[in-house]
Amino acid sequence: MGGVNPEDRLFHLILALMSTTYGLTKEQILQSVRGYREDIERGLSRESLERRFERDKDALRELGIPLEVTIPLHDDGNNKNSLYRIPKGDYDLPDDVEFTPRDITLLNLSAALWREGSLSQEARLAQIKLASFGVTVTETLIGYAPVISTSDPALSALQKAIDHSQKVRFDYLKPGDTAGSTRIVSPWALVNHEGRWHLYAHEDSSEKAKTFLLRRIVSSVVSLKEAGTESGDDVAARAISGLDELYRTQSATLEIIEGSDAWSVLSTRAGTVVSGQTCEVHFTDIDIFADELTSLGRDVRVIGPEDLVAKVVANLQALVGNHG
Repeated sequence: MGGVNPEDRLFHLILALMSTTYGLTKEQILQSVRGYREDIERGLSRESLERRFERDKDALRELGIPLEVTIPLHDDGNNKNSLYRIPKGDYDLPDDVEFTPRDITLLNLSAALWREGSLSQEARLAQIKLASFGVTVTETLIGYAPVISTSDPALSALQKAIDHSQKVRFDYLKPGDTAGSTRIVSPWALVNHEGRWHLYAHEDSSEKAKTFLLRRIVSSVVSLKEAGTESGDDVAARAISGLDELYRTQSATLEIIEGSDAWSVLSTRAGTVVSGQTCEVHFTDIDIFADELTSLGRDVRVIGPEDLVAKVVANLQALVGNHG
């Protein structure tokens, strides 16, 4: 039986932690929440499950979700009985937040990507399991799940390798190359940056920590029997920090038609500086950014840097060649 993907597990963890008044212990979470429960049933080691839970707690905090941890007075100092919950009031939108009609339209479009009832069976199972522990769930675990989730098979394979501390092998296509090269790495963390999944890992051949974009993995991910290199602490934070630094140091000068789709997408991008119709826009990966700008068509003109201009021009020439 395959594992539950990380987004699905985090989603169920958030639902469970928001739906309890007093909090859940780690044991109750591991026994009842989708994504942990299945792996307990298939015999995943306790150590691996607890490592996964620690990573998930870090992920919630990185997303800005307030995770409250308390130790009952009669169990002072006993971490085993710590209670975890997400206080609903701390997770609500501030009272002064208002949405424009355009914002509401975009939110409705986003909501259309979700469907009701898809988690209802798992939610009921979780409630029954929690009830067996004597935990009162104060609200129904809402049955919503994203229709769009990553279909990249590399994601689940890499997550399993992280959970089991195993090395993996895959072919990776570097920008500008026409064929992938084989990499053997110890996967340390999967992080989402600019809406794209990245693997932070230790590479055997270079003996360095590197970040790999999942969409550039062009083969199956093969788990090896060899144990992975130890990661140390805060690997996810180190990966995000490196990607953030790359994002801050790379920018493009663009002319964008105000009110266009390109304007909506690019003028609101983190760190963008707007001057009339000219925007200084940051990016992480030049090839992916060139593809994004190409897809926006005539609404945007790239002024610089020159290598980005060249890539967009090459994309447009290829489109003309393919459809001319």
